[in-house]
Amino acid sequence: MKFAKLAVLAVSTSLALSGCVRMVPETGVPPVDRSEQPEQAPTPSPVPVPAPTPPPIENARQTSLTAGPSIASLGMTEADASAALRSFAESCPKITGREDRSGLTRGASWEPACTAARTWPVDAARRFFETYFETVRVGDGAAFATGYFEPEIRGSRIRMPGYDVPVYKLPPDLERGWPEDIALTERTGRAPLGRYDENGQFNYYYDRAQIEDGALAGRGLEIAWAADPIEMFFLQIQGSGRLALPDGSVMRIGYDGQNGREYLAIGAVMRERGLIGDGPGQYAGSLQGIQQYLRERPEEGRELMRLNKSWIFFRELTGDGPLGSLGVPVRRESSVAVDPRFVPYGAPVWLELDRTVANGLWIAQDTGGAIKGANRFDTFWGAGADAREISGSMSARGRALIFLPKGSLDALTGR
Repeated sequence: MKFAKLAVLAVSTSLALSGCVRMVPETGVPPVDRSEQPEQAPTPSPVPVPAPTPPPIENARQTSLTAGPSIASLGMTEADASAALRSFAESCPKITGREDRSGLTRGASWEPACTAARTWPVDAARRFFETYFETVRVGDGAAFATGYFEPEIRGSRIRMPGYDVPVYKLPPDLERGWPEDIALTERTGRAPLGRYDENGQFNYYYDRAQIEDGALAGRGLEIAWAADPIEMFFLQIQGSGRLALPDGSVMRIGYDGQNGREYLAIGAVMRERGLIGDGPGQYAGSLQGIQQYLRERPEEGRELMRLNKSWIFFRELTGDGPLGSLGVPVRRESSVAVDPRFVPYGAPVWLELDRTVANGLWIAQDTGGAIKGANRFDTFWGAGADAREISGSMSARGRALIFLPKGSLDALTGR
């Protein structure tokens, strides 16, 4: 920090023996004696003018984009590249025909790589990415990554003793519309989700507390019943999962929609309140620690969970693997959830993090309510106890690179 020096000018004065003598300037004109002058009102300070608020950044196209290092220099392993190539090829039928909300590519941009991916040998996958892609840094590239998994909880297809938590399918009255109290000038983007009442008035949809209190009961929307409300709460956060049925079979359920209400991460609230952390008397700041608190303090835990007004609706899945929002199966250690405004669906993502288990190549195939902004990622770890452990404690920072079809950066920057 630079400090300004204050120069002080010492002025010598002449004093008479009988008292102080007022100094007279060299002009010979005595100064005005203001001792008997009326006081004047101070000059008002200028009213500060606030700086204009910059418009919000809507997508990656509005951020700074810079070229990253060559793919060959990243140290990608052949095994990592092979798994990513399989996931990329599964994404191709979806990404070549859809609009890219990030503004970085067009559907046709992916055609050369997707055509090659159909027949490319998986044992030469690293060369595939080196041939068809270039790396781009979005903003400063500073990444934050969490983890998610496919939980398995106890459930039943029919309501029975011990299975009282409803698993709802998408309600037919959930639709998009504009509430009358939203000014026309504020109607930007997609209309909010809600419902029309019997008077034709649009209302926001039922939140978590209302649904738990029975707002959807008796409408035939239950596709299954879960045994544990806490496990069901976290299955909703994951967006898909498995229900272990009483007969030993498994019912796989996947995301079918959301009520349009606000998502809130209760872990962040608990940390702000000093409930979780590393201090004495605090619960561990992991999935396991949060669940421990909710179980040991059921009343406080219920109110905490209700702060998250978001509710997820499900459908039964009969195909291969849980489906991401792209509509293709997500794969362990290959699929990553992103904000599609900042990462194109289907794009390979290279992560270098302080949790090295998550380092390497991922494919953007999913999104989530908490995954917002540039360089925010949620890595997928599959199912099972180890997946639960890794994802539950995943909180990593580092750097991210997006792989775009070659020539994309020149086209975006006009070079």
